[in-house]
Amino acid sequence: MQNLKFIRSDLSQLNGYKPHPGSDSSEPVNIQFDRLDTNESPLDLPPEIKEKLAFIYQQIIETNRYPDGGHESLKNAISEYVNESANLSNSTFTAANISVGNGSDELIRSLLIATCLGGEGSILVANPTFSMYAILAQTLGISVVTIGRNQHNFETDLEAAKSAIIQTQNPPIRVVFVVHPNSPTANCLTAAEITWLKSLPEEILVVIDEAYFEFSQTTLAAELLQHPHWIILRTFSKAFRLAAMRVGYCIAHPQAIAILEKVRLPYNLPSFSIASALMALENRQLLLQSIPQTLNERTKVITALSAHSILEITPSRTNFIYLRVKPGYQDAENHVLTNLNQKLRSQGTLIRLLPNGLRITIGTPAENNRTIERIQAALS
Repeated sequence: MQNLKFIRSDLSQLNGYKPHPGSDSSEPVNIQFDRLDTNESPLDLPPEIKEKLAFIYQQIIETNRYPDGGHESLKNAISEYVNESANLSNSTFTAANISVGNGSDELIRSLLIATCLGGEGSILVANPTFSMYAILAQTLGISVVTIGRNQHNFETDLEAAKSAIIQTQNPPIRVVFVVHPNSPTANCLTAAEITWLKSLPEEILVVIDEAYFEFSQTTLAAELLQHPHWIILRTFSKAFRLAAMRVGYCIAHPQAIAILEKVRLPYNLPSFSIASALMALENRQLLLQSIPQTLNERTKVITALSAHSILEITPSRTNFIYLRVKPGYQDAENHVLTNLNQKLRSQGTLIRLLPNGLRITIGTPAENNRTIERIQAALS
């Protein structure tokens, strides 16, 4: 097929993000599937919260009016939660430290525009990691420098990182993206990685994605006070059960927030998304009560699958697990992983097939039991 002549030539080579990686279709995923491929919560909002939101939609939201473009109420509520969840004083972070996006993806894109566009810089990522950093950078024509990880504990190859920063000059590395804990490998940053991040000069923005904070209960929020060139990303799509609403936020120095507010699109969050995020924060104790069950179910799945001599499961600090073929069986790795993925999908379980492993979201107890049974049957 002939390329349209007005399209940038590099975009024809770009592989976009696949919304439903475990499905073989672009159609919405059938609800009969166990959808364990996108790290969503398996639980919908409780009926009483949905009823309150329905009232807000029917009686308060005016659909003919633009939403609140400043997000002040939501920013105040988020800053209160950030302080509480990091055991900081109520005044540590305020609305001036918060920017809100249409999912964390919008915030990532805004950060790239604010730092690297126009040949100003490139980004550094350690693969495997969340693919949208590289995808969004490439859509903007920004260079992506990739390094590897330790194959035992998935720590960033720090020597390679240091060399990349020294050697990459035209343009220089302007942003380092890390995930804490990482997807798909489920590990938190190590002490060595954090020490390296602290050593980076203020010319380099450090973006710490804490999408899975509620599961890891490990945050670097307090470090922002000493490192104005650090920014933390978080989301309402995981533990807060609002993936359908697309609400992400970042925590940063007020000057960085001021720039992001200039860059972001106007009215970027629909009124119903704002109302849903506020409702989730008001009811956070109720919604986050499900986390211990997720962690217990994670232990159950890891214990059951670790009994297989061929499988290796990385210790997880998230709501998913990363499953690999053990050393010694790697000649059969591609066959084993592809076969497991295909068999599970044919039986109704969607998981994420990756080049060197499988990522499986922790679902409901019933979903997890089916996953265990189906993997055991496939390997028997």
